[in-house]
Amino acid sequence: MSGTQQLGQLIQSFFIDHLVTVKGLRPSSVRSYSDTIRLLLCFVAAQKGTKITKLSLEDLSFELVLGFLRHLEDDRHNHVSTRNQRLAALHALFDYIASREPAMLGTCQRIAAIPMKRVAPAETHFLERDEMQGLLQHLPRTGRLAQRDHALILFLYNTGARAQEVAELRAGNLQLGEHSLVRLHGKGDKWRTCPLWEQTAKLLASLLDATGQPAADTPVFRSTNGAALTRFGIYKVVRRLAGHLDDPGTNRTVSPHVFRHTAAMHLLESGVEINVIRGWLGHADLTTTNRYAEINTRTKMEALRATEPPSTSEGPRALPVWKTDESLLNWLSSL
Repeated sequence: MSGTQQLGQLIQSFFIDHLVTVKGLRPSSVRSYSDTIRLLLCFVAAQKGTKITKLSLEDLSFELVLGFLRHLEDDRHNHVSTRNQRLAALHALFDYIASREPAMLGTCQRIAAIPMKRVAPAETHFLERDEMQGLLQHLPRTGRLAQRDHALILFLYNTGARAQEVAELRAGNLQLGEHSLVRLHGKGDKWRTCPLWEQTAKLLASLLDATGQPAADTPVFRSTNGAALTRFGIYKVVRRLAGHLDDPGTNRTVSPHVFRHTAAMHLLESGVEINVIRGWLGHADLTTTNRYAEINTRTKMEALRATEPPSTSEGPRALPVWKTDESLLNWLSSL
């Protein structure tokens, strides 16, 4: 088998046998891997001055992988977090290659040793309760999309669902009745159940009733042409309805994910136990959920310091310097 055929077969096997069959990744995750490897192959082909179809397994050298990572940051201006995400995909690919082609083990080990770059955690932005209530109260009540948009915003806030989870939501995932529930298909092919408020359930029931007799696979949130809203479509709806709540002072841009953070923070403020919130949001690691507790504690401490009354145990408070400076006071009086 030629090196070119070997490379093509390995990559095909990596996607079909490993990512889909063994790891069970969802199509959106597989697309992310595909995008990274496509960019790598294009970069290597350009560096080698050849076509992608002419590349061999030996062309995927440690030096070219390092050059590719520099290319992502310097030429494509990717953020460090994006670079790290691409590197994670490459680690997975070369781990797979090492298990199939022992002759590549040395190269694969060197690539596996390339470290992730340190990056500050992304800021967690959320809406305060009064902002959320104001948004819900002022959502449009008329127009052909008003009902859908209202249901979408309330559903995002109620469940803390990711945009992809909302895009994939189908009528069969809803249990609308006395105790309304929704089953969400999350990351890692995991399902979780979230309770629905009565108001959310009524809006969803009314939205589905408008479609006649929806089948189990009928999208809950649909575009004007009847197809399921995509992640980008959901983002556009949120920006149209809630973009006015952006806060340049804190770099807050309201997106679907801001409603996820908002749901978590408001649950925490209501006294819901952190492990319940972890299950609610579908976090695999409790560390991810704990950041909400840290933010909430910091906010309370800042509020405590801001409202603390003057101390009475330290005697009378000293006058500001300017109040004891007679020349300054005389000058101010002469103005």
